[in-house]
Amino acid sequence: MAMEYKYWTLYNQVVHADFVSPEAGHPPSTAAHRKEVPGLQVGTSAIPVVGRHPLLVSSQAQTAQAATHGRYHLGLAVGSTLAAGAFGTAFDRPITRLREFLTALRELLDTGTADFHGELLTVTPPLPTAVPGAEPRVPVLVAAMGPQALRVTGELADGTLPYLAGPKTLSNHIVPVITQTSETAPRIVAFVPAVVTADVEGTRATAVRQLAFYEQVPSYRRVIELEGASRAAELALIGDEQTVADGIQRYYDAGATEVVLTTTDLAGPDDQHRTWALAGALASDRDGSSAAAVLPPV
Repeated sequence: MAMEYKYWTLYNQVVHADFVSPEAGHPPSTAAHRKEVPGLQVGTSAIPVVGRHPLLVSSQAQTAQAATHGRYHLGLAVGSTLAAGAFGTAFDRPITRLREFLTALRELLDTGTADFHGELLTVTPPLPTAVPGAEPRVPVLVAAMGPQALRVTGELADGTLPYLAGPKTLSNHIVPVITQTSETAPRIVAFVPAVVTADVEGTRATAVRQLAFYEQVPSYRRVIELEGASRAAELALIGDEQTVADGIQRYYDAGATEVVLTTTDLAGPDDQHRTWALAGALASDRDGSSAAAVLPPV
């Protein structure tokens, strides 16, 4: 299916809402699942840094990069009280933790070692940490949407992975902030719920139920409200091919460099395949550059 529709990229949604499972955000698992499709880009979105250590994440990410022959993208997240609670730790000083994590991770990926002593993290491996075959350097993206997290991400990562942040929020609150601290043009990989379907009303009702969780998470609730919406489902692109394609284009017009379609299964397998077909067509139209991508349910 992926080869047929020429998908440009595919992300493994395993902790997108900070749920934690045995393989949540596990880069080698992602690589094993996707390595058989030549040319397919793979990634995680997103691994909360709370409860993780840069040494382990660096090793896993490099392993995935080597296994996929340079097609892996590491997606991280600040985390939440829910994610922290799963590891029995407090969700405190999240921006400091993100800065320290990215600083140490960047050193590990760039040099194959680190000598980092922060307030919350210490990273001093006794042996080289570079993984053979992990080339090019693993790109690091962060699901940052608040101003402080965006500034840190712009300074220390390659881009951001906003979810439920509509075009207005992208252009007014995300793109301007991250570009202020980024030395190069940052990647803005927008994750967008989307379904191509004739049953717009029924699919919208399903989206209201399935996306309601995000309305309880402060970071998501903030971007939903910034877009002028009251429910997360209002951000979902639901309708025929033209409706969804026009909606995707609005994200590019707002500054997105890539678009990943999520929750494409809301209306069942037939409409999910229609959505995938549209993503493939858009990818082909863009000639593989900044194309729309699809994220399957897991």
